[in-house]
Order: sequence, then C-alpha cells, then structure tokens
Amino acid sequence: MTVSNIGPANSRLALTFILTTVTLDAIGIGLIFPVMPDLIQEVTGRPLSEAALWGGVLAAAFAVMQFLFGPVIGALSDRFGRRPVLLLSLAVMAADYLVMALAGSIWLLLAARLVAGITAATFATAGAYIADFTPPNERGRRFGLIGAGFGVGFVLGPLIGGLLGAIDSRAPFYAAGALALANMAFGYFVLPETVTDATRRPFALARANPLGALRALDRLPGLRLILATYLILGIAMNVYPTVWAYFGQARFGWDSTMVGVSLAIYGVSFAVGQAMLVGPLIRRFGEHRAAHYGMWVNVVTLVGLGLVVSPVLALMLTPVTALGGVVTPALQAIASRATPANAQGELQGVFASLNAIAMITAPLIMTTTFATFTGPTAPVFAPGAPFLLAATLMLACIALHVLGHRLRPVRSQ
Repeated sequence: MTVSNIGPANSRLALTFILTTVTLDAIGIGLIFPVMPDLIQEVTGRPLSEAALWGGVLAAAFAVMQFLFGPVIGALSDRFGRRPVLLLSLAVMAADYLVMALAGSIWLLLAARLVAGITAATFATAGAYIADFTPPNERGRRFGLIGAGFGVGFVLGPLIGGLLGAIDSRAPFYAAGALALANMAFGYFVLPETVTDATRRPFALARANPLGALRALDRLPGLRLILATYLILGIAMNVYPTVWAYFGQARFGWDSTMVGVSLAIYGVSFAVGQAMLVGPLIRRFGEHRAAHYGMWVNVVTLVGLGLVVSPVLALMLTPVTALGGVVTPALQAIASRATPANAQGELQGVFASLNAIAMITAPLIMTTTFATFTGPTAPVFAPGAPFLLAATLMLACIALHVLGHRLRPVRSQ
C-alpha cells in the first residue's frame, strides 16, 4: 500500500504502531538497568565493582551500534521501504531478548547487546515514516509525540524491569520479547508502506556514513564552544542511567525493584520538567541565563548525590534534577539562533552525533570510576564518586558556556 492509499483510519493505526515501536525501543533501553547488576554477577561470578565495569562495556556497545547503524537503517528504509525494515527489526529484537534471557556467559550478553543496539536504531525510520504521510504543518506535533513516546518508555522500562526483576533476573527479557512480537504482529496487519517508486532511492554507503555530521564541525567554527559544552554535558548527565543501579545497590542496598522505582521517579521528574519548566524558565531568564542556572542546579544535585548516605534524601534530590533539564534545550536554542537557516538540519545532525558519542563514552568513564572507588583496593569506599566526577565536568561546562557567551555577538542571545 502506498502513501496515497493511507486514509484517516489507517493513518491513525500506523501512527499508533510507530509510537508503540518507539516506546518499546525506550523500554528496551531502560528495562535492563535495574536487573543488569544481578544478571552480570550471575553470569560472571564476579563482585559488584567488576560487574559495573562489564555494565559499562555493554552500555557502550549498545550506543556504538546505534551510532553506526542509525544512518544505515534509515538508508535501507529509503531503498526497501519503512514497513519491512520496521517489522524485521521488531522480529530480531524479540529474538535478541530471548537470547539475553537465556544467556549463560558475559560474551553472549555482549553479542546480544550489539544486536539490540542495531535493532533499536529504528528511531530515524520511525520519524521518516511519520514524515511520509503527515502534512508539513502537522509534522512538528507528531514528532513531539515520538519524543513523548520515548519519554514514556524510559519511565516504564526501569519500572517494569525492577518489578519483574524481583521475580527473576531473566523475567524482564522474556516480557520485552513478548511485547516486541505482539507489536510486530500488530504492525503486520495495520502498517502500510509509504515509500513509493517515485521516492525510493538506491542504497549508498556515502549517505549512510555516521561521521558525516561530525565533519560539519569544521564548517561551523563559531559553534565549537557550544558544541563542546553540549558534548561534555552529555557525558556528565549520562551518569544517571549508567551507574544508578550499581550506586543504589552499593550505597543503600537497594534491590532491583527499588532501583526501578527510583529510576521511574527520575524519568517522570525529567519528563515533567521538559514539558512544564523549560519554556517558562527560558522566557523568564533568556536562553543563556537559563542554561547557566540549570548547570549550577546540576552541580548541586550531582555533588549532593555524590555525598549522600540517606536513601530518603537521595530520592528527595531526584526531582530537583528536573530544573537542570533546561540546559540542553537552551543550548540547542542558542546554537540554532547562531546558525543560518539553510544549516539547521546540519546542526541537528551534529547534536545527534555528539549525543551518541556521549552515550558511548560515559558508561566507560563512569563505571570505571565506580569500580575504582568500590572495589577491594579502593582508596576510600565512595559509590558516589561518579556523580562527583560528573559535577566536575559540569563545572567545565559552565566555564565554556560563560566564555562562549562573551565571544558571541549580542544578537545571538
């Protein structure tokens, strides 16, 4: 079925499928956070500090595959159509979750996470599908729905993983696989194809090169400080998904259920902050000051979590992090204002690449720091050390942001 045959009823079903797929992708990312410490210790027989190192490797491997295969999956959907790419990805995703549920070695878990990173790289295809059948004046709103679906999935993932992990460390993976299969069956019956002979184009590696966006850095020299700030910010703030489960277990003795609940609190706080606080804060203070104040909020909350010994106080600090969520959109607004109209897409490509690099780098840095300060040879037992490191990186962000503000022309603020 081509795009011309998609009526209102079919478009609603297709949109439901796309949003469900994006939500499942996010659930798959967050699902394993609460149970991964127990599962890695189970398959390796090693203590928590060493399990955290493997957790960092698995998370980085997942992000590397997303970075490498996001453009590839998108280019394949341009050649063969959105429908087969999305349905095949869901089928592979379901099989991959089954492999993780049955994995008896860390190497099989690593292979499964590599495959999971590829199948989760369908975000661009989902966006392209919506653009195919959505009028231009409606695309912004529907792209916002994709973001909302991802946010909901990130909240539900840790919560489901924590609750099912209390039953068995493998149970969350069986559940995720069943959800992926059910959604694939749903898509098989309701998802029409939107790529037509007129819009189909040959697959070319030159267009599927993930490094292309990074090369744009040389063509946007005036934005280098903003982009450097954005990258360091991404590395610092990825401390939460990277080490939170290990931190909660080592510092407070939390089980997988409590880790899942605490991550859900963080996800809800962040989503509410993005929806309700970002706009008013930027209108009230302007983009530069909103980002500046948000960075200081991040410093305070990161230091607090690095030093806290009370689980109640840690949970009370979590919603405060929502105020720091203004930094990323404020930086994006500043960069967009300073970028020519014909380079806005290029700018967003750079942001996407930097975010992927942060997701690759942060797990390795943060889990190594956690292992160093929680292992048997640790100079001092400090499970919160990764948060203190993130706070230090945030101070570097503040310095770069202030310097960039002084160098930018007044009209760009």
